Formats: sequence, structure tokens, C-alpha cells
Amino acid sequence: MSIMSEFKEFAMKGNVLDLAVGLIIGAEFGKIVNSLVNDVIMPPIGLIIGGIDFKNLFITLKEGASVVGPYATLADAQKAGAVTINVGLFVTSIISFTIIAFAVFLLVKSFNKIRPEPAAPKPAP
Repeated sequence: MSIMSEFKEFAMKGNVLDLAVGLIIGAEFGKIVNSLVNDVIMPPIGLIIGGIDFKNLFITLKEGASVVGPYATLADAQKAGAVTINVGLFVTSIISFTIIAFAVFLLVKSFNKIRPEPAAPKPAP
């Protein structure tokens, strides 16, 4: 069997196609969740806790060589070459992960409800 025919057989198996579709949908779902977190959830939270913009919530460890701080935004600090701990981006990532993990949990839970129970093993004679 030639390499191309083996590859064609491999690529056309249902599991590979299902995996590819799952990865594509998962990547797009991640973009939707990131937008939900960044554009819908974080702005009101920042407003409630004092008008904080989480994208620009950072701690400067070392000022940049080209421009001395303080820096108004994270982009300014990065442009100056400052070393920062990006607390706001980290918190946003945690919230995104939590939402995605909960959605996957709900998906698996609902799939397990509709999947038939495996047959119980018969006792040995």
C-alpha cells in the first residue's frame, strides 16, 4: 500500500474527522469566550472595583531603558522595555479558562446522559 493511500485511509476515518471538527469548533469557541470575558464581563467588574481597566493592570518590576515610568498603559511599558507582571491579563485568562472548563463540563455531562449505559459484565460461572 502506498504512502498516499495509507494517508487517505487514515484521514478519512471517522475519528480523525471528528477530532478535526472538534478542534476547529473548540478554537472558535475559545475566541467567543475570550470576547465575552474581555468585552462583556471585565469592563463592569473593573467599573465596580474602582474603574480599573484589567488590560492595564500591571506591576512594574524594572523600568525600561528608553522611557522611565510610571507608565499609563501596559503597551507603553512594553514599548519602553519595562519588565512587568501582567496581573490583569492573568486574571482575565483565569476567568476565560473557568468559563471554558464549565462549558466543557456541561457538554460532557449532557453527552453522558444521552449515551447508553455500558452493559454490566456477566458473572463468572
